[in-house]
Amino acid sequence: MSYPSGRHFLQIPGPTNVPERILRALARPTIDHRGPEFAKFALELLEGLKPVFRTTKAKIVIFPSSGTGAWEAALVNTLSPGDKVVMFETGQFAYLWQEMAGKLGLDVEFISGDWRHGVDPDGVESILREDREHKI
Repeated sequence: MSYPSGRHFLQIPGPTNVPERILRALARPTIDHRGPEFAKFALELLEGLKPVFRTTKAKIVIFPSSGTGAWEAALVNTLSPGDKVVMFETGQFAYLWQEMAGKLGLDVEFISGDWRHGVDPDGVESILREDREHKI
C-alpha cells in the first residue's frame, strides 16, 4: 500500500511550483480587466513594485507572458528582419533563441560553445571589434 506524501513538487526549470495561497486566490472569480476594480488593482500593484526594483521614479511595466513570449517581444521590438545578431551556444535555450531569431528574419551568427561554461568575454569583444561596419 502506498501513502501520499503531500503535494507533489515538480523540480525542473519550469513550470514553477505555485504556493497553496496563490492557488486559492486563483480560485476566486475573475474581475473585468477593463473595469475600475482592475484599474485600481493594477495601479497599486505597479506602485508596490517600485521598492522591488529599488526605484521611486521609473515606470514599471509588467509583461504578461511566458519567458518565450518575452524573448519574442524583445526581438521584435528592438530589431528588424535582416538585422545581424550574434548569439552564443550556452545550452538548449540558446538553440531556441536562435531558432526564434531566424524565424523572425534576423541574420543570426551562432557561436558554438560549451554548455558547462559561460561565454568568453574576450571572444565577444573580438567579434564586436571585428565588426567595423557596425552591422551587429
